[in-house]
Amino acid sequence: MNTARVIDGRAAAQQVLDEAARDTAVLCDSGVQPCLAVVLVGDDPASDVYVRNKIRRAQDVGIRSIEHRLDAGTSEDALLALVARLNADPKVHGILVQMPLPAQIDAAAVIEAIAPDKDVDGFHRENVGRLTLGEPTLVPCTPAGCLLLLHQTLGDLAGKHAVVVGRSNIVGKPMAALLLNAHCSVTVLHSRSANARELCRAADIVVVAVGRAGFVDASWIKPGAVVLDVGINRVVEGGQTRLTGDVDHASVAQVAAALTPVPGGVGPMTIACLMRNTVLAARRQTPSFALSPLPTR
Repeated sequence: MNTARVIDGRAAAQQVLDEAARDTAVLCDSGVQPCLAVVLVGDDPASDVYVRNKIRRAQDVGIRSIEHRLDAGTSEDALLALVARLNADPKVHGILVQMPLPAQIDAAAVIEAIAPDKDVDGFHRENVGRLTLGEPTLVPCTPAGCLLLLHQTLGDLAGKHAVVVGRSNIVGKPMAALLLNAHCSVTVLHSRSANARELCRAADIVVVAVGRAGFVDASWIKPGAVVLDVGINRVVEGGQTRLTGDVDHASVAQVAAALTPVPGGVGPMTIACLMRNTVLAARRQTPSFALSPLPTR
């Protein structure tokens, strides 16, 4: 009976963090310490955990972190004013505004207010455009992490048929663009796709990001495919809460060649790639490093 190889996201993330630490040391030796400003509005418990984890990882690799915690009643104008100050601060290289934001703040307006070269989330429309054109840019962290895992698992991706299940601006669309840039043939499936299961079964690579626990089972997967599960869902069983992905791991593991676990798969890569983006942003803003090519993967 086939059992899929488990793709170790934690080990892969540590490699990215080690590389970021080395690059940070080089920048520090030149008198520039990469700096990440993290902004949290309100007291959402999950967001608080995410922010603490990001700041901890920044400290681990030598990146200076600045934390701004704002009241849940903060106005959009006040948040935009803070972003403007951070944009103007030459010692701040990366800006991350933790989502979600309170209802009175337009998230799109905040994203567009961040200077593109400091947009370490990769969500600004200028960075989205660069990604679509295949130009070097700051790439959204989760798709960037997925691409690194795929290269580690498969090597050259050229000619592979990849299916992305989900079309969000955060994961699905940038993931499709990255796979196209890696010379894959790409199909994007979503809630209105006809024959989604059949289309998915033709894929060599499947990336699932729909936010529905266990949505993709073995009937969606071609034998020997590589499956990345981006989902993080909290389900209650027997009065206890556990994390699970968008993939039914028990069944998919019987047909796939390799599969990411949840937790411990794509998740660690997201924060690692945020650190990587912060270092890249610092390089782009440092004249002696700015002409050095940015890594493409």
